[in-house]
Amino acid sequence: QVQLMESGGGLVQPGGSLRLSCAASGFTFSSYLMNWYRQAIGKERELVATITNTGRSTGYADSVKGRFTISRDNAKNTVYLQMNSLKPEDTAVYYCNARRGKYDYWGQGTQVSVSS
Repeated sequence: QVQLMESGGGLVQPGGSLRLSCAASGFTFSSYLMNWYRQAIGKERELVATITNTGRSTGYADSVKGRFTISRDNAKNTVYLQMNSLKPEDTAVYYCNARRGKYDYWGQGTQVSVSS
């Protein structure tokens, strides 16, 4: 069955870095657009970063542009989110999402907390 397994979350100080990973299985990963979303307490889920199936194109929310980098390794069925210069407002549960037409898959999420 389809699985998206996020990892790499944790507690980090402001200005620090984390690298999230999302390992996919059960579908043709290389055919899917991959996204990272996040949801903070009391807020709606928001799109953070997106990458096309080939990895040639990426997009970012204005709030993370220049600090976060999305990448993927289709040989490993894995998408990454490198997060640098983290701020307290980046605190949220981060979700991996795979999308292709009517197919839309979600991971369970990983908590990222930025605090001193």
